[in-house]
Amino acid sequence: MASGGEAVAWVPQEDGLREICGLLEQQMAPTADDKSMVWQKLEHYSQFPDFNNYLSFIFARAEGISVEVRQAAGLLLKNNLRSALKAMPHANQQYIKTELLPCVAAADKQIRSTAGTIISTFVQIVGVAEWPELLHALVKCLDSNDVNHMEGAMDALSKICEDVPQVLDSDISALSERPINAFIPRFLQLFQSPHATLRKLALGSVNQYVMLMPTVLYVSMDKYLQGLFLLANDPTPEVRKLVCAAFVQLIEVRSAVLEPHLRNVIEYMLVVNKDQDDEVALEACEFWSAYCEAELPPENLREFLPRLLPILLSNMAYSDDDESIVEAEEDGSLPDREQDLKPRFHASRFRGSEDVEDEDDDIVNVWNLRKCSAAALDFLSNVFGDEILPTLMPIVQAKLSATGDEAWKDREAAVLALGAIGEGCINGLYPHLSEIITFLIPLLDDKYPLIRSISCWTLSRFSKYIVQGTAHREGHDQFDKVLTVLLRRLVDDNKRVQEAACSAFATLEEEAAEELVPRLDIILQHLMWAFGKYQRRNLRIVYDALGTLADAVGGELNQPKYLEILMPPLIMKWQQLSDSDKDLFPLLECFTSIAQALGTGFSQFAQPVYQRCISIIQTQQLAKADPVSAGTPYDKEFIVCCLDLLSGLTEGLGPGIESLVSQSNLRDLLLQCCVDDAYDVRQSAFALLGDLARVCPVHLHPRLAEFLDVSAKQLNLPKLKETVSVANNACWAIGELAIKVRKEISPVVLTVVSALVLILQHPEGLNKSLIENTAITLGRLAWVCPELVSPHMEHFMQSWCIALSMIRDDIEKEEAFRGLCAMVRANPSGALNSLLFMCKAIASWHEIRSEDLHNEVCQVLHGYKQMLKDGAWEQCMSALEPPVKDKLSKYQLQ
Repeated sequence: MASGGEAVAWVPQEDGLREICGLLEQQMAPTADDKSMVWQKLEHYSQFPDFNNYLSFIFARAEGISVEVRQAAGLLLKNNLRSALKAMPHANQQYIKTELLPCVAAADKQIRSTAGTIISTFVQIVGVAEWPELLHALVKCLDSNDVNHMEGAMDALSKICEDVPQVLDSDISALSERPINAFIPRFLQLFQSPHATLRKLALGSVNQYVMLMPTVLYVSMDKYLQGLFLLANDPTPEVRKLVCAAFVQLIEVRSAVLEPHLRNVIEYMLVVNKDQDDEVALEACEFWSAYCEAELPPENLREFLPRLLPILLSNMAYSDDDESIVEAEEDGSLPDREQDLKPRFHASRFRGSEDVEDEDDDIVNVWNLRKCSAAALDFLSNVFGDEILPTLMPIVQAKLSATGDEAWKDREAAVLALGAIGEGCINGLYPHLSEIITFLIPLLDDKYPLIRSISCWTLSRFSKYIVQGTAHREGHDQFDKVLTVLLRRLVDDNKRVQEAACSAFATLEEEAAEELVPRLDIILQHLMWAFGKYQRRNLRIVYDALGTLADAVGGELNQPKYLEILMPPLIMKWQQLSDSDKDLFPLLECFTSIAQALGTGFSQFAQPVYQRCISIIQTQQLAKADPVSAGTPYDKEFIVCCLDLLSGLTEGLGPGIESLVSQSNLRDLLLQCCVDDAYDVRQSAFALLGDLARVCPVHLHPRLAEFLDVSAKQLNLPKLKETVSVANNACWAIGELAIKVRKEISPVVLTVVSALVLILQHPEGLNKSLIENTAITLGRLAWVCPELVSPHMEHFMQSWCIALSMIRDDIEKEEAFRGLCAMVRANPSGALNSLLFMCKAIASWHEIRSEDLHNEVCQVLHGYKQMLKDGAWEQCMSALEPPVKDKLSKYQLQ
């Protein structure tokens, strides 16, 4: 190959050109036997500095070569640029840029489009400052009257606007103004083009700037809105879809600009929500949820509800070509295909109060008009509440009472609507809830599987109220009926119904808790029947339902008659699965919940489970370093799940875990996990460290200093926000270790305290649990080493007391306050400036159950009362709010 001299002087060699074109043709041939060989040769050529010049030449000007081969050269060039552009000699870059520019105006549409893709990639990597000719060429093309030139320029610009919109809205030294200032007026002008492609690309490009809102768009807002109204009834569906998308974006982030036009926009959205094109209707439907989420005045929508609600309900019916209808007919005994198995994600163990709310499991995974309409109805019900019922319920009732096979989709949509409003309209529905549930129960036996499945979901939306009703006789009977019919659907032959029933049952379990205990026998039988019947995908939901059941009923599960039903099938499955089978993940999670629920009752199953967890962690740590000798690829999820199961075992067995720990190398494996580069492995490792510290600290002892050191390192502030859950668990583990090893924690106390103080002083953006654990651990360290911590207390008393007053009463709060009392005894003057905050923290107790702690707190307060003379104490007390003073009255301070 030729060496890349000056860009302008570079000329390809005929042999090289022929060879590369031949390889590209071979690679594209449908019958190519050995594509990997072709790839290897292309990879080999890519080592040559001017290989990308050849690709540019083939793409831009190879005569007599098919468009397909030229396109293949262009796409390979684009991929190469991602890795090679920054290191590429300037001359080669210049050659490629020079060849690319004319292609924007090529006669062939595919070449123009590929040129746009390569140019956008170029701009993503190095920006536009180094390529002023590009901007001039694009402007020139847009201003020509040649459609090919205009389309080529718009194609490239639309890709740049989508991939890196900020690049065009930046100051560039060689230019007098930002590039976007030249383009937005031209885009807006193209809204009036007779060519649909240009209208579509121009509108799509402007839409990319609604979030960024450059000055040029802000001052052209009226023209933009006029353009949107002009295009509102465009004959091309893709343009109408983009008009809807623009209004949705504007209502989300710039609602003020739509206010004068809101009635017109709403009228328009009502029309296009019924568009013949489903994608346009879907984009229009997003508007209602966006309006509600933006918390805009409900009265602007109120008068439109009688027209909007019937449209939403109509769109909630399955379309004839919906893939769910085909899937729903699939035989439940057929094994799942690999592509049916969605990836699953294990949430690492977390110590403290969770800030995350569980989202409802989506019955339908594909986002479509039906799903979007149901979501809009859900949002509207939460904004307008029972106001929507007089309009909605007659339509729902009419659809529910429709008879005949052809009306099943309407009946199904009506059941979906009931579920969608189940939260927002509950006050209005509550008096009729018994009738609604009585109506839904037979639908779980409907001949149409999609009616059976949606009825399961809708029932689950009322779980909380079904369980509340068990306080009286009729409600109790109804709960039994719901439970019975859901259990029957668990063993349905249809996969879709199995999934819906199992998910609905898991939701009911969470609400019902101890109400399930008298029915455990029949519940376990049905769950284990399902376990034997389900294919792989739905099996995961059974594991989840079993885990939820264990969490709900706890130790009640620990009876031989229940264990005989539950454990043998699970153990058989445990033995069937290999250590590298990902189907182990949900089983490990399920065992974690069962081990915690059974407590010491899990002892009889513990040893093989414990040993296997240790073995899997060992294998995975080896696989990380050397997958070949480990015989399996590395997957950190195995380590996370096993650490969490070991935590569950430790929590369940308590000190009973000691014999297992003492005979294994868990300590060394755990330390390795605590320094892993994956934060979710560290998160679970520190949770286990804290659990082990509680029940068998003696086995951590030989490497205590290292455990403390790695734990302390997790609390450093710079990276804290990205790994807040790791810091949370490490902080909790240090506290648990401190109260067990007492003075042996001394070497790290000041390092840890300084990190904890920084967290308390800068809590912005950190979660509640980390703040609580920080306050508790600081108190525990002060309790075991007051002589080390108290000299520094004036620096943190105020922020610490604020955090302490947010914590609910429990044993951990007691230990933190023991630390507070120990510090005050060691250094009374250290808290003087924060006395008001300390009084508020003490007043945050509902009741201190420990008599000796109550007395210690009493002594602290009386000590300050004696210390503060000349009315200073009274002055301090008068600054407290009346409720705080009332809480302090139990310490006899008057």
